[in-house]
Amino acid sequence: MSNKEAYEQKLQAKLDEMQAEVDKLKAKADEAEADARIEREKEIDRLEAKREEMREKLEEIRNSSDDAWDDIKTGAESAWNSLTESLDKARSRFKK
Repeated sequence: MSNKEAYEQKLQAKLDEMQAEVDKLKAKADEAEADARIEREKEIDRLEAKREEMREKLEEIRNSSDDAWDDIKTGAESAWNSLTESLDKARSRFKK
């Protein structure tokens, strides 16, 4: 397995884990009072947008040549860091 393939599998696994976390937050949002639910749904929408951005980066890596994927990796890592940060913020807000 090449480094590119290993990285693709790693990102896919992380995205799958992230989706499970988003699903948990959606369930919590459904249980919240109306005002809190609206705010939580907005937060989930932001998370899903960032997750989609990460999924697009993964597709770029999958479609890139073995020589070019390393350049795309930097953008993917930046997108992943942004997504992780957003998820951490959402988790802390949902605990309130």
